[in-house]
Amino acid sequence: MNLAILALGIGVLGVSLGEGILVANIAQASARQPEMFGKLRTLMIMGVDFIEGTFFVLLASTFFVN
Repeated sequence: MNLAILALGIGVLGVSLGEGILVANIAQASARQPEMFGKLRTLMIMGVDFIEGTFFVLLASTFFVN
C-alpha cells in the first residue's frame, strides 16, 4: 500500500472529526443562547464550507499521488 495515500486518508479522517466537533459546539452554543442561532448558523455554514473544501482538496490529491 502506498503510504502517501494512507496519510491522505488520515488527513481526511481529521477533517471529518473537525467538522463533527464544529457542529457539536454550535449545537451546544445554540442550546445555551437560542437568540444567537442565526449568527451561529452563518458561522457554522462558513466553517463547514472551509472544512469541506479541505476535504475535497485532499480527496482530489489522492488521484495525483502515485
